[in-house]
Amino acid sequence: MSLFKPVKTPCVGICSTGIGDSVCRGCKRFAHEVIDWNLYSHDQKLLIARRLESFLSQIVRNHIEILDERLLLEQIRYQQIQFKPEQPAYCWVFDLLRAGASQIHDLGVFGLCLQPASHHLSLKQISQLIDQDYYALSLAHYERYIEPGLPPKT
Repeated sequence: MSLFKPVKTPCVGICSTGIGDSVCRGCKRFAHEVIDWNLYSHDQKLLIARRLESFLSQIVRNHIEILDERLLLEQIRYQQIQFKPEQPAYCWVFDLLRAGASQIHDLGVFGLCLQPASHHLSLKQISQLIDQDYYALSLAHYERYIEPGLPPKT
């Protein structure tokens, strides 16, 4: 029996690495991480998962604040939103928005509130901005730290 819980794939079923993107627009992993995922050790997968969670949490915090994590968890489970309980709570917020941003009328029900700079935006717009910024942050990280170490393309 394993002593640790396997890291689930971050794949969301929308892969753009097959069309040449260096960073997947769906899961935000680097192309080589998508290709080699099943070859990675638990620790390697965990490192990738933690990077993605950190990036996503950072972006979500720019728009939404968690006031009551217990209430958020309770409501996500009650609403039967697919999420990964092992992830930070700010990742759950993104899962919630992806599942039903247009149907949420009161963030307080979920123990959440908007950051002041996002008050003028709809939750659907916020969800789209989070996804765009999450991709941009992953791409910037790739271009700054990964791409320079790769062999030149021929």
